Amino acid sequence: RFAVSVGYWKDPYIQYFVRQAKERKAPEINRGKLEQDWGHLTCYYARVHGVSYLIKAFLERTECNCQIVNLGAGMDTLFWRLKDENLLPRKYFEVDFPMIVARKIHNIKSKPPLSKPIMESHSGDSLLIDSHSLDSSRYSIVGADLRFSSDLEEKLKKHSLDVHLPTLLVAECVLVYMTPQQSASLLKWAASTFPVAMVINYEQVNMRDRFGQIMIENLQRRQCNLAGVELCTSLESQKERLLENGWENARAIDMMKVYSFLPQADVKRIEALEFLDEKELFEQLMQHYCICWASKDSSNL
Repeated sequence: RFAVSVGYWKDPYIQYFVRQAKERKAPEINRGKLEQDWGHLTCYYARVHGVSYLIKAFLERTECNCQIVNLGAGMDTLFWRLKDENLLPRKYFEVDFPMIVARKIHNIKSKPPLSKPIMESHSGDSLLIDSHSLDSSRYSIVGADLRFSSDLEEKLKKHSLDVHLPTLLVAECVLVYMTPQQSASLLKWAASTFPVAMVINYEQVNMRDRFGQIMIENLQRRQCNLAGVELCTSLESQKERLLENGWENARAIDMMKVYSFLPQADVKRIEALEFLDEKELFEQLMQHYCICWASKDSSNL
């Protein structure tokens, strides 16, 4: 929300899910903290653009005749942004814990700028909505625990998941919170369920070095345990996880690389928003996150 309000990228919908961030102190008051924040904001910027680039490439290749399953979607606003760009897939699914889903549905029901686009894209029978799930012809929110893929599949099928459609699964900082066995079972389920599919995973990498260890300790201090961090040791380990669980091709690049691929005119624009001399921390941070993607493609898309 803060990054959007400063102008890093446009998202007219995030304001309906997240309260306005408190104003930050002036640079000279807390230079170190600001530098860290700036690094994180730019990392978010690279993540939003990198993930979005891959999603749009998939939509283009399938001519939107596909479905997207956003795993652990939280308060993500991608459905509304895709609708604005006329890029909605045949159906867009979101999955998260029932408690998170209930909060999101409450926001959607109480805010017309969120509910109207769902109604506009809906056709057919009446729209189903209760406290833990929402189902329209183009958009569904499902309350489920990703650690139990049979339960997940049952709930998605109830909401008209079509296993024969090209399917894109998106997981941003989700698999790392599951044990390696649990994330393997989820990835294996997806690879064996859809004949034509792609998965995008954004999460930590290079976590065995000193910087990675500090990141883990900081999270542990906040009672946040990365149960799957052992698979985040390298780009190679990230790719291997995908290949070992039924995916045919896999790629992984760190966020510094992603940042270098982004349109340079826009990168200059965002660097001018809060310019700071010290880029070392930013580079370290970017080298500890990555985007991996894998595909399974019986139709040669």
